[in-house]
Amino acid sequence: MSPLRFLAAAVAPLGITLSTAAALELGAALPAVTVLDHEGHELRLAESAGRGWTLVYFYPKADTPGCTKQACSLRDAFATLSERKVTVFGVSMDDVAAQKAFHQKYRLPFLLLADEKGVVADAFGVPHALGFAKRQAFLFKDGKLVWRDLSASTEQQAADVLSQIQP
Repeated sequence: MSPLRFLAAAVAPLGITLSTAAALELGAALPAVTVLDHEGHELRLAESAGRGWTLVYFYPKADTPGCTKQACSLRDAFATLSERKVTVFGVSMDDVAAQKAFHQKYRLPFLLLADEKGVVADAFGVPHALGFAKRQAFLFKDGKLVWRDLSASTEQQAADVLSQIQP
């Protein structure tokens, strides 16, 4: 039994649920999930990001030090990411209000998704518990997964992504 599955079984009697789904495999399709963005608008991920490059990155909690470094890494490289036609979505289990405040405070130029119930995390196989998703990143090309980082960086997130899409 994997350590995560063991932990999930151990905390289940306490009413705590841990996600133990396997991460998306390379070649997998962008999951067709619906979620609210930081403005409270419904977004159908597969429809919104099915063409070109799409980065979906997960972070544990809005406006915490590591998550801020990760988001700002992508913000600071956004011009280059845009030149390379990369659409970026940040996902955490925070509510819409927390995502909006985080988005505004750091002037993030991409959408943040409020995955309060863990639906997006589950679709990607991202481990989560107690309202925190594990930091991971997934890069899609024309709706198919071409790269994943299951222990995503904070300060180097943009550099890691850009290294995968060099011309």
